[in-house]
Amino acid sequence: MSPVRILYLALAVWGAIHPMYYFITWFNANGYVLMAMVDAWHVNAATSGLVWDLTIAAVALTVWIISEVAVRRNWLALVAIPATFCIGVSCGLPLYLFLRSRPIQ
Repeated sequence: MSPVRILYLALAVWGAIHPMYYFITWFNANGYVLMAMVDAWHVNAATSGLVWDLTIAAVALTVWIISEVAVRRNWLALVAIPATFCIGVSCGLPLYLFLRSRPIQ
């Protein structure tokens, strides 16, 4: 595996674990109510801006993944879509880059 692929994989793992630490910490302190977390995301203009920034980035990444999968037929890369929306762009993007950069066989 190339150094770049290893870096993409490491970033995907980091992008899954690091944000999850904060989500779990928040849930432990505030209860496991998803709508309460969504409300917290929109507590002020700065956090709402970040939410919309990441939402737009996630949608753009999804469009890119789908369009490239249609051409390249790399069906495994579709795994990055649920990773993006269930974990975050910080996991989905490097995961997609890792899957996209695998050698063609």
